[in-house]
Amino acid sequence: MEYAPDQLAPRERYKVLTSFVLPRPIAWVTSISQSGLVNAAPFSFFNVFCEDPPLCMFAVSRRPDGRTKDTLVNIQRTGEFVVNIADEPLARAMHESSGDFPPDIGEPHHLGLNLAASSKVAVPRLADTPWAMECKTWKEIVVNGDRVLIMGEGINFYIRDELWDREAMRVHMDRYHPMGRMFADRYCRTDDRVVFPAALGAR
Repeated sequence: MEYAPDQLAPRERYKVLTSFVLPRPIAWVTSISQSGLVNAAPFSFFNVFCEDPPLCMFAVSRRPDGRTKDTLVNIQRTGEFVVNIADEPLARAMHESSGDFPPDIGEPHHLGLNLAASSKVAVPRLADTPWAMECKTWKEIVVNGDRVLIMGEGINFYIRDELWDREAMRVHMDRYHPMGRMFADRYCRTDDRVVFPAALGAR
């Protein structure tokens, strides 16, 4: 079976991509409104793709009714956001924060999530996440007028202390339990892991 993208409607293309590009990391993005309300929303069209400078990218589409999402409004106004990574204890709250909340309701407050001040941006991070990256907008790309790719430069990293080996510069994988996005309302745990010998010439 094969498809050419132009033979499919956009929603059908979305289903093909999200059904097979699995699992996907999830950016749980915090941003701040003009009134100081903190917004938190998950995005699974996301990844990091550079280390010098540290760059990440995620896609923000319009709401089903055509309105611009609060995350995009906030980031375009301030040029700042924080990418938080959810682990298993926070997975349910992360999923629930994907709901269509009105602009005057902040997901962290509504869901009882703790906030912590960031070091280099005004946007708070989610205090209980294992990892967070404070970001400044690096570039925006508008796609078809209904989606914006936001590229962020990471300017500060937060790592939960017990997860990181400072000497080896490695995560303690037995203590880190991030969640991955599958499709629809399905997620996956990341504890079933396989280790292969280093490939020839690998660094």
